[in-house]
Amino acid sequence: MFKKVLVAEDLDSISIAVVQVLEELQVPVIHHVKYCDEGLLKVKKALAEKEPYDLMITDLSFKSDHRKVTLNSGDELVEAVNKVQPELKKIVFSIEDKSYRIKTLFNELGINAYVTKGRNSISELRNAIESTFNNEEKVLSSDLSFNFNDKALIEIESYDISILKLLSQGYILESISREFKDSSITPNGTSSIEKRINKLKIYFKANNNVHLIAIAKDFGLV
Repeated sequence: MFKKVLVAEDLDSISIAVVQVLEELQVPVIHHVKYCDEGLLKVKKALAEKEPYDLMITDLSFKSDHRKVTLNSGDELVEAVNKVQPELKKIVFSIEDKSYRIKTLFNELGINAYVTKGRNSISELRNAIESTFNNEEKVLSSDLSFNFNDKALIEIESYDISILKLLSQGYILESISREFKDSSITPNGTSSIEKRINKLKIYFKANNNVHLIAIAKDFGLV
């Protein structure tokens, strides 16, 4: 089992439960932080002392308070940790259940497991810790039903994000085309862009462009 684990969670009730699971799994060293900045500092300090963590469990959302911070979310913490200790295994434990965001965490930030907070989340977290220790890949809690290989899950690319951002700024089709041409983004024809927008609307089940932008904002895409 893991020997040294860092827990980044700002709610005491949750962190107590997470620590209890780790203690039941007989993890000898468990550290807890309430701020992402503090979590990164602990990772750096442990590396400098040649006693690195071998697992980090983090939430995604952290409530802001009087304290000024550089890292505002678990996403940012994971990204920062990857730069100093990319081999550190990472489990995200969050209420977030949107498939796109979770896929991004796996595919772009390289997390090992994702567990949603809920009725059976503690037992799910225990399973995720054990599975991650056994080097299983892309571990999901059982309430998440999407398939990573499902072709129906459109690959949201930077191209799509660019379209959504311009739409959210009030750009019409012709304006997006001109902007893409000026920025050497391809495909930049109005027909290609319109097809992509329609594909996004189908995937997100949006009734129109306004609805699409509202959904994209909910997903944190724009």
